Amino acid sequence: MKILGISCFYHDSAAALLVDGKLIAAAQEERFTRKKHDTSFPKLAAEYCLKQAGITAKDIDYVAFYEKPVLKFDRLLHSCIDTFPWSLHAFCKSLPSYFTEKLRIHKVLKKQLGYTGETLFAKHHHSHAASAFLCSPFTEAAILTVDGVGEWTTTSYGYGKGNTFTLFKEIVFPHSLGLLYSAITGHLGFKVNNDEYKVMGLAPYGKPVYYEQLRKLIDVKKDGSYALDMSYFTYHYEMAMTGRKFEEVFGPKRVKESKVEQRHRDLAASLQKVFEDTFFQMVKHVHRETKCDNLVLAGGCALNSVANGKITKNTPFKNIWVQPAADDAGGALGAALWAQHCVLKKPRSFAMDHAYWGPDFTTKEAEQFLKENKIKYTTLKTEEIAPTTAKLIYDNHVIGWFQGRMEWGPRALGARSILSNPCNEKMKDILNAKVKHRELFRPFAPVVSEEDVHEYFDIDKDDEKFMLFVYPIKPDKQKLIPAVTHVDGTGRLQTINPQQNKRYYDTIKEFQKLSGVPVLINTSFNIRGEPIVCTPKDAYRCMMGTGIDYLVMDKFLIKRADNRKDMWDSESLAKD
Repeated sequence: MKILGISCFYHDSAAALLVDGKLIAAAQEERFTRKKHDTSFPKLAAEYCLKQAGITAKDIDYVAFYEKPVLKFDRLLHSCIDTFPWSLHAFCKSLPSYFTEKLRIHKVLKKQLGYTGETLFAKHHHSHAASAFLCSPFTEAAILTVDGVGEWTTTSYGYGKGNTFTLFKEIVFPHSLGLLYSAITGHLGFKVNNDEYKVMGLAPYGKPVYYEQLRKLIDVKKDGSYALDMSYFTYHYEMAMTGRKFEEVFGPKRVKESKVEQRHRDLAASLQKVFEDTFFQMVKHVHRETKCDNLVLAGGCALNSVANGKITKNTPFKNIWVQPAADDAGGALGAALWAQHCVLKKPRSFAMDHAYWGPDFTTKEAEQFLKENKIKYTTLKTEEIAPTTAKLIYDNHVIGWFQGRMEWGPRALGARSILSNPCNEKMKDILNAKVKHRELFRPFAPVVSEEDVHEYFDIDKDDEKFMLFVYPIKPDKQKLIPAVTHVDGTGRLQTINPQQNKRYYDTIKEFQKLSGVPVLINTSFNIRGEPIVCTPKDAYRCMMGTGIDYLVMDKFLIKRADNRKDMWDSESLAKD
């Protein structure tokens, strides 16, 4: 049974392929088109998935689409009618895409892939729920999905057991915890559906002085349900998300790229606290309803790693699993899993224990690229790769790390990463100045060898494979790894073991031999505003347009200083 899952036409388009219930490949379209959060039909991602399985579109039994476009159009119509005439401009702007693409999925599939078979349509939050539960390590679990909006649903919860699940309750548009976060993200001068994680990173620099005012905007019940005071918001009828009334209470909107003031930091801190309080109230109620110790999460709000790291301390749940691609990209995988198990009633046979489901390149392909472009490089023996890289990191060089299959989801997890020295307190500024060109308040993430995690982090489990939880760094270790210690003493960590990614793990252990510290800085291999690099060409281009010192690609070591410098100006393009 071959099922291709598709998500597209809103943000983070993606494709995922199941063969007999097992995941073969999954990738976001942005990785191929180089357009961040690409919304277009994931033609290249789908073609990659088919190629990885050695099949064509004619071999697919079903395509599973991640939401119901007709139901989404129903919401658009009702919202327009309810808020007319203010909604007319936004409605007219949205309308063409529905008639050319969103309501014509069958025709789009035929045109883009040559697929003419049956298409199954899951509800948006069923796709999220399936992506969270049906590839989790649990045979039963409570399920919570929270995002901006699907068709109508913005929040849902339920229970999964075996190869199926049921969603008991939902909250519907315009009331949305995700859209509340996005609205204030926009008010703070950041990009909606892109920069919410920046607000989360900014929050520790502020104090929640606006907490009481914000709490008046959201009425949270004991059962975790909530309703927003929509008089402060405009996203339900126009492209802007907050209105004049919001500015009267919280001040004028910050101009993009302007100075971040203390009031902006305080509003971010207040928002994060309101988010956590509401989120934990929901989580507690889900536990009361399901009486299950396991919780699975998906939806864009499940990427709030600060809140995720506090769940077990603030709720009765003991075990938490979050879909690595918790955003709409993960809906492609969720739709395929929903079709496989809930529609076709097939038993589960797959649990996601790593996130390396994207494209890879053979040693021959990597060397061919280097030779064709007359790039100077050194070939390392297999046993030299980890110690050579570790020594370069120890000497405070910045390394582009390009190894194996690319990551699924928004996080770099040691396949397409930039690695550097966490012990150097200046490394954060070096990375920002030389490579990332991003806001100075944003933290860099640590990766730690799994067996050493409890020595460095106050963590309530033994591993964190997907970098989706923030935990406190132990006070006596913070001075050892200042470059990954955020202002509040925390880090969004990844753990690694040799079974997951041996070369990555070995590099960390070699660095430990030199420094005594089993931790590296791991940040995504890209500049601000661009997707993570996918191909050898992407990786080399990123290095040569930035201050990355070395590229370790497969077994090849490329030194930036040995090759033509400044082939492009990354800093001028580093915009969201």
